[in-house]
Amino acid sequence: MTSFPELYILRHGETAWNAEGRMQGALNSALTPAGRLQAERQATILASCNLEGFDILTSPQGRAFETAAIALARQVTHLRTDDRLREIGVGEWAGKIRRELPGADAFHDGPDGALELYENAPGGEGFAALEQRCTEFLASLTQPSVLVTHGITSRMLRSIITGAGVAGLDGIGGGQGIVFHLKNRMQKRLE
Repeated sequence: MTSFPELYILRHGETAWNAEGRMQGALNSALTPAGRLQAERQATILASCNLEGFDILTSPQGRAFETAAIALARQVTHLRTDDRLREIGVGEWAGKIRRELPGADAFHDGPDGALELYENAPGGEGFAALEQRCTEFLASLTQPSVLVTHGITSRMLRSIITGAGVAGLDGIGGGQGIVFHLKNRMQKRLE
């Protein structure tokens, strides 16, 4: 069984497009005031964690990088980006309002959106490719790390680590303004 280093995983704070129910994927939208408060809440959570020796990695997408800057400003002096932490590609549905997409009304719209929409987006990345990207990323980690990423990518990383796999994406939990701590293949939600 694969072992993984200790990780703290954060999703970016709420963006204008999150509030509107838009698919973002590779596109970007600014953090809302609520999103900046969520990043501050993550900073408060992380202030009680000893991050000495931890690598700090963030998605290069603006919403994640801004969240990382706010959430980690009290403890680190620099952020390193890794493109493998970017959000799942949603192809032709990037920028579209979720509830207006074909078949959207058939799916449960949870804290990270209806997961099936991310799998079925025309020209999108899909879960198999995202799982491969995240598996390769996790295999490259050599030390405990803080990862700042996105809703679906966070779910996939945590599903791989806990052994839940793609089938466990829906049940792994999500949300903004929180931190997930993963150690010894176990996940703990910090609020």
